[in-house]
Amino acid sequence: MAAEPKDMIVPMLKEMRAENAALHGDTRKRLDKIEQAKKGFRNALAADSLMSKMMIGDWEERIEALEKKVRKLESSK
Repeated sequence: MAAEPKDMIVPMLKEMRAENAALHGDTRKRLDKIEQAKKGFRNALAADSLMSKMMIGDWEERIEALEKKVRKLESSK
């Protein structure tokens, strides 16, 4: 005896649900990897920005010291 179409729908829906759950799990793993990479990139960018600010601050201090020396030399003439 052949199965009625209405009897085949529920098993098919259950199968589709299981397939979707597996795909959702795979997608979640991929998104987690992307989030980790993005977090690493943000951390590297913040560290680079901090280093740049430190370098600029160091250069500014050196320039100020040189300007003071130049002013001192100019005033002694």
